[in-house]
Amino acid sequence: MPQPHAKAPHGRNALIALGSNATSLWGDARETIQKSMSEIGKSLGEIRAKSEFYATPAFPAGAGPDFVNAAIRVRTNLDAAEIMIALHQIEAEAGRTRVVRWGQRTLDLDLIGLDDVVLPNLQTHQYWRDLGLDAQAKTAPEQLIVPHPRVQDRSFVLVPLCDVAAQWVHPILGVTVQQMHDALPQVDLDSVRAI
Repeated sequence: MPQPHAKAPHGRNALIALGSNATSLWGDARETIQKSMSEIGKSLGEIRAKSEFYATPAFPAGAGPDFVNAAIRVRTNLDAAEIMIALHQIEAEAGRTRVVRWGQRTLDLDLIGLDDVVLPNLQTHQYWRDLGLDAQAKTAPEQLIVPHPRVQDRSFVLVPLCDVAAQWVHPILGVTVQQMHDALPQVDLDSVRAI
């Protein structure tokens, strides 16, 4: 397994999920996602693939207007911590404030995976992956967790991720994005609509 903060000699593929359901300094949700993709390319590296845009009900239900969701695959020489610093900076530039967990937001950028990198360790990853929904709503990890611990549960991430990295293999679960997508209930998949 690669060292957590070691740089790959020729870069790695970063999988990033994007979401917005509020007007930002850059415009409406769709304009915000488009602008953030451009900013990610400037900050992280070459964007190799972009998904379609999707409309998804806010999570949890009733938490606000529908989201615009998308995903991109970026070739980058940055490590996971550097990627998150850049993503948080882009969120801030769009006017993102962190007030309510899972609340309405101008821009949400998540590092879903970075090739086969696992951070910080298997035990911590499993703890957050297995944490119940009620506990997730009340607490957030204090350290960076890669791959994103809830990717396998989220249709609003997996549907767009299939557009850009369907064959990426989760380094812990040993299944592809497509397999995680196909394992979700159909009602979850149907809630994510191309726009």
